[in-house]
Amino acid sequence: MQTFIKCNVFALALLALFQITAEAQTDMDAIMMGQHNLCVGPTFSHSSWNKYWEGTLKRDNDNIGTVSTNTYSIMGVYGITDRLNFLFGAPYISTKASAGTLHNSSGIQDLSLWLKWMPIEKKLGKQSLFSVYGLAGFSTPLSNYQADYLPLSLGLHSTTASARLMFDYQHHGFFATVSGTYQYRNNIHIDRTSYYTTEMHITNEVEMPDMAGFNVRTGYRSFRVIAEAFFSQNNTLGGFDIRRNDMPFPSNRMNASIAGVHIKYVPKKLPALSIEAGSSYLLHGRNIGQSTEYNASVFYIFPLSHKKNNQPHTCKLCTIN
Repeated sequence: MQTFIKCNVFALALLALFQITAEAQTDMDAIMMGQHNLCVGPTFSHSSWNKYWEGTLKRDNDNIGTVSTNTYSIMGVYGITDRLNFLFGAPYISTKASAGTLHNSSGIQDLSLWLKWMPIEKKLGKQSLFSVYGLAGFSTPLSNYQADYLPLSLGLHSTTASARLMFDYQHHGFFATVSGTYQYRNNIHIDRTSYYTTEMHITNEVEMPDMAGFNVRTGYRSFRVIAEAFFSQNNTLGGFDIRRNDMPFPSNRMNASIAGVHIKYVPKKLPALSIEAGSSYLLHGRNIGQSTEYNASVFYIFPLSHKKNNQPHTCKLCTIN
């Protein structure tokens, strides 16, 4: 059986703070890291927007100009077993606006942790494979950044818990993956004693609505190359719209429809290395900026077992590709 090297770890789905960054990988793909192997590396993404949706109204704003975000992350995945992986990541984020008086913001954002489990992997004949995955995720802020500073905040400063169910079908090298996610978001506290949403709140605690979404991706997957296109729909389950000419607020309704592409390449003479790049575009949204995002990453697999038969990753269909 041919070894299949795969370490796809972009920034772990930062859907918040009026912008969309890199589309999450590893927690979104149908590949598992082999037992006792650690895949880790740096990632970089850049996103920018100069138009946004104020509720359902699409507009620009000369008081902020173009808002851009750079994200620098260390991401990794460890194979506890061939069917159970542990994923982790922590980004450093910088934001700025090209106009107006809002000052730039930068710092460490949230720690993200995932467990990824593959309970079902079934061959359908000699050339097809069907797999089912279950994922559980957790994130929490690593610094005391201000959530109430949108659109230049580093994040929403909410501790979250996520659950995802994913199905993957592959025939020869061509595949399709579908997943659905639900995210619980804990309430946050802001640095003011009262605020107005659709009514007055005499408190510094903000109730954060939960989120739900789905992701569809399809393309070609082989030993050395993965090329795929994806579409994601993310919806806030509650919240309210930005009032006319007002600043966004952490508990706004933030919906986003995103399309993008992703490519991974494994050098023939260095199969533990993977080089990746991608891009995404926010097609339609609500209370969110229409961002264009670009990302790149480099990862390396370190075997942490001395067993001679230890494999970074196994794929039952790789002998076909």
